[in-house]
Amino acid sequence: MKLFHYLPVGVCAAAAALLLASCGVSKRSLKQSNRALTAALQASAQKEQAEALKLYSDTSIPQGEARKSVSRNNPGQTALEQTIIRWAIDSDPQGARVFYRVLSSIPAVVKNTNETYLMTTPYEETRAFNILGLTYENSRDVQIEIKVVKTGYEAQVKRFNVRQAIDQQEISSFFMLVPKE
Repeated sequence: MKLFHYLPVGVCAAAAALLLASCGVSKRSLKQSNRALTAALQASAQKEQAEALKLYSDTSIPQGEARKSVSRNNPGQTALEQTIIRWAIDSDPQGARVFYRVLSSIPAVVKNTNETYLMTTPYEETRAFNILGLTYENSRDVQIEIKVVKTGYEAQVKRFNVRQAIDQQEISSFFMLVPKE
């Protein structure tokens, strides 16, 4: 699509170069005009790209934080690591064991994890995400899976999108446990 956008300019430049060459203009002045045309095309492309980024920028991401990832090398250096999330998990009957794990659709960047035991229901805590490789930009591709298990009842699982949890500053759910037959 960009080719068609710049085609008339390219055609005009070629026609102008031919016209100037037929009039006896020197190679030096042709090179200068080609450089000027190239610079103008690059400036136009940069302006168009800047306008597109401005239109499609995500205003919910703090300035400069979109690509800063959580890492072991610089712990606590990103706004994402300092974001505190409220975790509230309850069940009926209470006393069910609560596990969580990270599920990622981009495992090369954010690794999937094994289940980690949290506590029994009712479970309430405020804590930050410590998911290595997580950025605001890729947080939409990562989920937290909460699993609730109690002897004599069916295990239940719910998944929460990490970006949504960050925006809401909460992961909360109620599990109505179903007895095994």
